[in-house]
Amino acid sequence: MSLVSALAISVGVLGGVATWLFLGPLAGGLQIWAAFIAWACFFHCGGKEAGLKATMLANIAGAVMAALTLLAVSRGGLGEALGLPLWAGICVGVGVLVMILLGHLPAFAAIPAMVYGYAATAGYALLATDGLALLTAPSLANPLVTIVLSMIVGAAFGYISEKVAGALVASDGAARRA
Repeated sequence: MSLVSALAISVGVLGGVATWLFLGPLAGGLQIWAAFIAWACFFHCGGKEAGLKATMLANIAGAVMAALTLLAVSRGGLGEALGLPLWAGICVGVGVLVMILLGHLPAFAAIPAMVYGYAATAGYALLATDGLALLTAPSLANPLVTIVLSMIVGAAFGYISEKVAGALVASDGAARRA
C-alpha cells in the first residue's frame, strides 16, 4: 500500500472519530475546524516528533499573539480617538511584527504555523458571540483557550494518523514479503 493510500485511510477514519468526539462527547467547547488546521499543520511542519513540537509551540504562540492583539484593539483605549480601523491596523501590524520576529527563536521557527494559530484565534474571537469580551475568561468560552486546546488535540491527531499510516504501510509490506 502506498503512503498516500495509508494516510487516506488513517486520516479519513481518525477524522471521522475526531469529528464525532468534537461534536459529541467534547461538544460545547473545542472547534473541529481548528483541530483540522493544526492536523494539517503537523504534516506541513514535517511530521514526526519534531513536527508535533513545532506545530504545538507555533500554533500556541500565534494564538497568544492574536489574543494580545485583540485585547489591545478592544481595550487599548485609542479606538475612539484614532478611529477603530486605524487603531486595529496599528495593533495588528505591531502584533504580527512581534509574532514574525519570534521566528528568530528555534522554538518558533515555523512561522506559517504561528500564522495559523493567530488567524484561527482572531477569526473565532471576532465571530463568536462575546468573543472579545471573553478573552480573559478562565473557561472554554475564552477564544484563546478554545483554539489552543483544539489545536493541541488536532496536532495530536496528526501525529497519531502518521503513526497509523506508517503501521499500515509496514504491515502491507510485511504481508507482501510473506
